[in-house]
Amino acid sequence: MNARAFISGVSGQTLTADERAFLREQQPWGFILFKRNVDSPAQVRDLVASLRDCIGSPDAPVLIDQEGGRVQRLGPPHWPIYPPGAVFGVLYDQSPDLGLRAARLAAALIACDLADLGVTVDCLPLADVPVSGADAVIGNRAYGTEPGKVAAIARAVADGLRQGGVLPVLKHIPGHGRATADSHLRLPVVETPRAELDRTDFAAFRPLADLPMAMTAHVVFSAIDPAQPATTSATMIADVIRGAIGFQGLLMSDDVSMNALAGSIAERTRAIFAAGCDIVLHCNGNLDEMRAVASETPLLAGAARSRAAAALAARTAPDPDFDREAGRNELEILIRRVGEMTV
Repeated sequence: MNARAFISGVSGQTLTADERAFLREQQPWGFILFKRNVDSPAQVRDLVASLRDCIGSPDAPVLIDQEGGRVQRLGPPHWPIYPPGAVFGVLYDQSPDLGLRAARLAAALIACDLADLGVTVDCLPLADVPVSGADAVIGNRAYGTEPGKVAAIARAVADGLRQGGVLPVLKHIPGHGRATADSHLRLPVVETPRAELDRTDFAAFRPLADLPMAMTAHVVFSAIDPAQPATTSATMIADVIRGAIGFQGLLMSDDVSMNALAGSIAERTRAIFAAGCDIVLHCNGNLDEMRAVASETPLLAGAARSRAAAALAARTAPDPDFDREAGRNELEILIRRVGEMTV
């Protein structure tokens, strides 16, 4: 059976009988894990294997948001704490080489943690460029406030993930940095002129347009489409994401269950595909919502299927020469340096 064009979460640390039946029948393209799905390394490995077994695909992508800082689904006691993105920006300001080195090292180490579990995709890097007065939902997750610097650090993070055998997902295209609301809770509206967006927000994504996957922003850019957020805006996807930014990889929505989007889950799903997204993402593990998403999701076909295949083909084996212990030691030294700078 061909995969359907959605990524599914599940409710807990093991699959229920109803979830198994749903996944076997609906055949999602991939899966995403959250803290509620995580206990120990052995448990996560078993869950990942069960998810893939349900759809009969040993290579199905399994995603996670493992950024570091406050967005980290894996943590102590089994996994280390990683710094938020802003730390790399502080170090970059002292020495671009050191900032990029730290960002790549942290991402490579994260990728090693994920690869050990069978997780093959990390929803990272961010290329959001925050501004004064914006909602704190991005905050210190961002690498900085200058688009060239943000793009450079995001590239280093993407390279580090790939070094560890994990695919990156660029987010939140075309930018969440100006949002004055948390899109988990309500719809942000950005009223900045198009020329300024091109110079700042969109400019940070443009150098990263070759990355294999990207996730949309549930943000309205009123200068371009005052009616719809980027996720459900055909204008934003065609003219900005595919056009001005030039991203041609696999485009997935941010979580369809977030409160920024209007309408029922089924209506939102239809709108996401009508706008031009390739894949819809559903995260919360609510089985009734999962069924509604699946009911409106087509089989992965045409250009979307080609982009999905190309994205998965971009994944390479982990670098056998990467020394995890040495990498952790070096990263700790670099992070300590940031602490000394900010005391």
